[in-house]
Amino acid sequence: MAYSKKGEMTDEEKELLNVISEGNVQEASRLLGCKSVNVNCLDEHGMTPLMHAAYKGKADICSLLLQHGADVNCNEHEHGYTALMFAGLSGNKEITLMMLEAGADTDAVNSVGRTAAQMAAFVGQHDCVTIINNFFSRDKLDYYTKPQGLDKEPKLPTKLAGPLHKIMMTTNLHPVKIVMKVKENLLLADVESLEKCYRVLELICEKSMKQKEMNEVLAVKMHYISCVLQKCIAFLKEREDKLDGLIKSLLKGRDPDGFMAYQEKFIRECIKKFPYCDATLLQQLVRTIAPVEIGSDPTALSVLTQAITGQVGFIDAEFCTTCGEKGADKRCSSCKAVIYCGQSCQKQHWFTHKKFCKQLKEQIEKQEKEGAKLKEKEEKHIPKKEEVSVCGTVTQESTETSKTEEKVPEVQEEKNSVASESVQTCEE
Repeated sequence: MAYSKKGEMTDEEKELLNVISEGNVQEASRLLGCKSVNVNCLDEHGMTPLMHAAYKGKADICSLLLQHGADVNCNEHEHGYTALMFAGLSGNKEITLMMLEAGADTDAVNSVGRTAAQMAAFVGQHDCVTIINNFFSRDKLDYYTKPQGLDKEPKLPTKLAGPLHKIMMTTNLHPVKIVMKVKENLLLADVESLEKCYRVLELICEKSMKQKEMNEVLAVKMHYISCVLQKCIAFLKEREDKLDGLIKSLLKGRDPDGFMAYQEKFIRECIKKFPYCDATLLQQLVRTIAPVEIGSDPTALSVLTQAITGQVGFIDAEFCTTCGEKGADKRCSSCKAVIYCGQSCQKQHWFTHKKFCKQLKEQIEKQEKEGAKLKEKEEKHIPKKEEVSVCGTVTQESTETSKTEEKVPEVQEEKNSVASESVQTCEE
């Protein structure tokens, strides 16, 4: 891959960087057609146009640059940053995935020894961390779609590679969500297809554990998805209600409190079946889950999710009660306690929720009344003098805040002017 020397840029290349900042795709396309423009040109800090576009969150321009042959693994930056690191720092999930699909090296480290995932975590971009940690190249899966060695047939039919890859790439490990993905795809939802898929997952699991650079996280994830697919096979063979029956079993709440005990036991059993007993991650999972009584926190799903995806528990987000999808914003209109991502999930869960809806509603109302009484008591006990002094302090603080706020645009402008300056701050 041909690179120019740092800072030695033609006028057109300098203009390209300005166009990237503006997000003008049409003008960027025109400039990339010029002979004087090297798609991998370097500014004075060793940043390529792709790095600039990734850092500034310009997905369309990133795509355009990759089409023109931009090197996703260029490491000429003065601090060893790659395009994937800049994508992670920007917090743009689409660009992060784009870099990975273009062949970005997830193990590359910068001058302080941090990978792209570690840099994204450092600045709080946990969604990008999850995408990086859960990425599995389609090329690696396509290996199983071709006969190997003495095999006359491939282990995985080509038509199943796409649907299986989507399930492998999921960051939502809720068993109901995985079963839903199987049910939605007609190619997957039959016994023969699922048997081929779960066997390939077991091979990937084995390879991950036996290769020189062991990948326990990938191995545990592939094993877990394999267990879910095997459970799908069992229900397709034995039950008349097939996958709908499996979803109901996983969602059914036990009588005292509505806790999904079958789901908890199933996930624990999946972890227990992991064939490599000496694996550090397995031992960590067992130590965390084993002492917890079924029905108490943390659940097996939350522990498994945190171990595999890197999602942290303190992130302020709501999850669908039915499928575990992040960002759910619909509530049961009666009790207001249970959250869903849509009407479909609410309908799926209603058969069990209706038994506990009234009870939950009463609990919520009781908590609200107690909270209101406590607030009323606190307000009565606050002395008037104290109220005045507090108000005075607030006024002073608000004045100081307003002064600070007047300066903010200048600070932001300074940060945006040179991407590398803000990168150095992150590094420190």
